[in-house]
Amino acid sequence: MFAKGSEDRENRPAPPVRRLVFLLGAALLAAAVTVSGCSREEEKTKAQSQPRSKEEIERIVRNYLLQNPEVLVESMRALEEKKEADRREKAKGAIGRRRAEIFHDPDSPVGGNPEGDVTIVEFFDYQCGFCRRVAPVVDKALERDPKLRIVYKEFPILGPNSSLAARAALASRGQGKYLPFHKSLMRVEGALSESNLLRVAASVGLDTARLKEDMKSPDIEAAIKRNHALARALFIRGTPAFIIGDRLFPGALTESILQDMVKTARRK
Repeated sequence: MFAKGSEDRENRPAPPVRRLVFLLGAALLAAAVTVSGCSREEEKTKAQSQPRSKEEIERIVRNYLLQNPEVLVESMRALEEKKEADRREKAKGAIGRRRAEIFHDPDSPVGGNPEGDVTIVEFFDYQCGFCRRVAPVVDKALERDPKLRIVYKEFPILGPNSSLAARAALASRGQGKYLPFHKSLMRVEGALSESNLLRVAASVGLDTARLKEDMKSPDIEAAIKRNHALARALFIRGTPAFIIGDRLFPGALTESILQDMVKTARRK
C-alpha cells in the first residue's frame, strides 16, 4: 500500500541484528544463571574465573536462536514498531511547525471547497499504482462532503516519467486545467511517456505547444524540490501519503479511514 522511492531504499539502515543478538545473549545468560542451582557466592566465583567474551555470548545466543527463532522475529518486530512510533511522533511535531507549507503553499494546487473547514493534503506520484487506486476514494469524499478542501502535493519518486508528469500537471495551471488534467492522468494505464502525456493534455483541452513551453519554467522545478524537502521533513518515504489535521497517514486510505480522519480533524 505504499510505493517507496529510490531515496528510501538507498538510505534506509539495515536492522541492527548483531547488536540485538548481543543484547539477547546477555539477557539469556542472566536468565541461565538465575535458574541454575548455584549459590550467589558460587556464581560470583564462577563469573570471575570464567569471564564471558562477546564472541562466546554470541555463540551461545546463536545456538539458542536456532532452536527458538521466534524470539528474534518478535524482537525485531518490537524494534520496528518502536521506530515507527518515533517517526509518527516526529512527523506530528513537524506538521505543527510547517503548517503554512503543508496547507497554504501557493504553488500547490487546491481542489474541493477552497474555504472548506477540513483540508486533505496528498503527496502522490502519477505512476504509483496505489495512488491511482485511492484516487476514486478521495474524489468520492470530495463529492459527498462540500466542506472538504484538498491540497495536491506533486511528489514524483518513481523515475523520469513521474517527474515529467508532475511538471506537466503543474504547467497546466497556466491554462486553468489542473484538476481535469490531474484526474485524467490518474486514470491512465501504463507508463506516462511524453506522447501519452500530450495525448491526455489534448483530451482535456490543453494547448500542448504552450504546455511544453511552460513545463520548462524554473518555478515548477523549484516547487517540486520544495515538496521533496517537505516530505523528508515529515518522514514521508513513499506514495501516497496523506495529512489531515495533525495526523499523517502513509499509504492508500480506505473510505472508512478517510472518514474517521476527517471527523477527528473537524472535531478539533
